[in-house]
Amino acid sequence: MAACDARELRKFVSPEIVFGEGAIDLTGQYASGYSACKVLLVTDPGVRAAGWAGAAEKSLKEAGIAYAVFEGVTPNPKDHEAMAGAEVYRSEKCDVIVVVGGGSPMDCAKAIGIVVTNNRHVLAFEGLDEVVVPGPPLLCIPTTAGSAADVSQFAVITDTARKVKIAIISKTMVPDVALIDPSTTLTMSAQLTAATGVDALVHALEAYVSNASSPLTDLNALEAIRLINRCLPAAVHEPKNIASRNGMMMGSLLAGLAFSNASLGLVHSMAHALGGRLDMAHGDCNAILLEHVVLFNFAAAAERYRAAGRAMGLDLEGLPTDGARLADALSQFRRGVGIHQTLGQMGVRPGDIPAMAHDAFNDPCLATNPTQPTLRDIEVLYEQAL
Repeated sequence: MAACDARELRKFVSPEIVFGEGAIDLTGQYASGYSACKVLLVTDPGVRAAGWAGAAEKSLKEAGIAYAVFEGVTPNPKDHEAMAGAEVYRSEKCDVIVVVGGGSPMDCAKAIGIVVTNNRHVLAFEGLDEVVVPGPPLLCIPTTAGSAADVSQFAVITDTARKVKIAIISKTMVPDVALIDPSTTLTMSAQLTAATGVDALVHALEAYVSNASSPLTDLNALEAIRLINRCLPAAVHEPKNIASRNGMMMGSLLAGLAFSNASLGLVHSMAHALGGRLDMAHGDCNAILLEHVVLFNFAAAAERYRAAGRAMGLDLEGLPTDGARLADALSQFRRGVGIHQTLGQMGVRPGDIPAMAHDAFNDPCLATNPTQPTLRDIEVLYEQAL
């Protein structure tokens, strides 16, 4: 863990957090706390079918709060979806946003908020600190244990014209309230549980080796790695095990607090490029790329990778091959939760690599990777993952 240095300034941002079973039932109470007259409820059809959007609606009704619904969100949320949601917010004269869902609805809801308060196209906010006016009050209710968009200062939106994912990074993107209810993850499929869970593990690991890490982010990242390593296999193989679901939701939360404040790295840069170009599932991309990036990065952050390995219960001390051992352990872990495919099996072709490498090379997450790759380095890593 990094030693405290009084000469280094660090900031740490997070929303108000309510964690525990039944948190979703507080939706109306917390919306009332922001004097909501009419809420825009952002969700997607899958969350609706699982019943969680309905649970939030019930709480809003009990609090006497009117609401409109926007469900036009797809995986890897698109620029036009954010703009469509903003039009619903305006036409329905909403004043608070509540979002129920995984990372895609939450990122879309964040984007909707800043579009309506700044009167600009969502793509105008690409990059760091480009949001001038904060969005309206935002309450997030995550239904996956992975993205941690409910606590982060990131929103990732697909620019459909350029076929690239853009990152909007600003403390104005941190939600006002996160109502984190582990019971909402009981309806997740094993596949979604695995993909989002490994995404959370990558959040924690990349935050821990980030060149912007700090003692505060280190504490959260290492505990997240321990929890996810212990709880994800059980959550996948025993889907109704509420103890493992609780552990995964806590692991996702801690990983989110870590990466929101320390940022990410090359795994996410490459996964964003895959999602933007080919609309591929983000969690699966992260899982497949992780072992290859760890081997590439290892020499630049060996002690930190060893500490992360210890958090996973590995003995990596003093071995010349410990980078390979950690990469192998991560490969076994993702295979153990059912993620077996390669990028090639997911549809990536060699001809896709140059454009994706260019996008990854220009992704803002690359700035905090422990070592800076060349464009050719990134191409080789994609080739290894095919």
